[in-house]
Amino acid sequence: METKRPMYEMEAKWQAEWEKNGVYHADEASSAETFYGLVEFPYPSGDGLHVGHVRSYTAIDAVTRKKRMEGKNVLYPMGWDAFGLPAENYAIKTKTPPAVVTQKNIDTFRRQLKSLGLGFDWSREVDTTDPTYYKWTQWQFLQFFKQGLAYKAKSIINWCPKCKIGLANEEAQGGVCERCGSPVEKREKEQWMIAITKYAERLLKDLDTVDYLDKIKVQQVNWIGKSEGAEVVFTLIVPNQPDTHRVKVFTTRPDTLFGATFLVISPEMGQKWLDVGWQASDEARSYIENALKKTEEDRSGESREKTGVFTGVMAINPATKKEIPVWIADYVLGNYGTGAIMAVPAHDERDAQFAEKYDLPSVHVVDEETTEAKQKMIEWLEKEGHGNAKVTYKLRDWVFSRQRYWGEPIPIIHCEKCGYVPVPDEQLPVVLPEVEAYEPTDTGESPLA
Repeated sequence: METKRPMYEMEAKWQAEWEKNGVYHADEASSAETFYGLVEFPYPSGDGLHVGHVRSYTAIDAVTRKKRMEGKNVLYPMGWDAFGLPAENYAIKTKTPPAVVTQKNIDTFRRQLKSLGLGFDWSREVDTTDPTYYKWTQWQFLQFFKQGLAYKAKSIINWCPKCKIGLANEEAQGGVCERCGSPVEKREKEQWMIAITKYAERLLKDLDTVDYLDKIKVQQVNWIGKSEGAEVVFTLIVPNQPDTHRVKVFTTRPDTLFGATFLVISPEMGQKWLDVGWQASDEARSYIENALKKTEEDRSGESREKTGVFTGVMAINPATKKEIPVWIADYVLGNYGTGAIMAVPAHDERDAQFAEKYDLPSVHVVDEETTEAKQKMIEWLEKEGHGNAKVTYKLRDWVFSRQRYWGEPIPIIHCEKCGYVPVPDEQLPVVLPEVEAYEPTDTGESPLA
């Protein structure tokens, strides 16, 4: 009696046949209707596939199989989003080049995916660490740069002094680094940025053209966070400084300007003042230092008690011509708006709480909010040179900097004479060089710097 072959042997046999005959290959010469099955490329970690990968890929695999049965020409590709910090950390720990461990992990992932019998077109496999691939991501970056959509600027980041790297807000929950548990600091760092805010209005309007669930559209609207109002300029009176200083605030209620009884600046703005020579009190310096160690969530929670410190600086309310005090408070965030607000306690609950705690005046100036009153105040501000109409967005430009080694080099030459100069297209790719050490510096500069 013939013994049945184990199932895995049978699977391996037919999987080899499918690959040999290109069963899952997309045919560019075909006249059939096309279908593109797209899944997120995995990061090839040393742990291999996890159930989340299998769940997602199996679901789209079922869809693409159905489309093939319907006679469609299907492209279902697979690839590796293989640059990133884990391979670099492993390289630092084991002295193994990231390219070596990444290729080993890719081989493991490929073997596991093929063993599942998923219908990927392996003839189109993508590896983001391949110079023939990242030549085109570098080319894209240069197009952004030439159109003013890629630029370098200073911004406040979460900084882990142990990992020596900037962290996203979700990586710094509770004020500690999710990787090593060290307390997170706030640092100002010059970084490459992608100007997605230039498309904020289009992103809003184009939500009308996509078939999203209403709740998802609402999330997008809130994420973009459009606000219309005015930018108002306040002249500052700084002790022992004869020079004229000004601060800009954005407000959606310019009609309440007569009721602005104090200004509040963010700790980030306070730190910038210190950096350019502001002679602040010890209390103000200490408050700024402690505030910058907190997360945005800790600082902006509606239920937490508001705290602040008087700066010793006064401002001139352009509407009343009266001097009003300037405070620092951690509930004002440096990366929203201008990093400063005008406080109108009679018409804002948060300002009212702060004013009550610190015995600051409150002046009622309007009975109801009207578009006409706002517009008249904006016209007056523009006429008198105290401000202008302004639209702002909660959306922020995307930080694109390569802080560490294991990533595609940014194809820009920093020339002391000419500034930032793009590498000519014909010289792409700028290939990532091999280095002996992968540790970042204390300033967070890449080993390539």
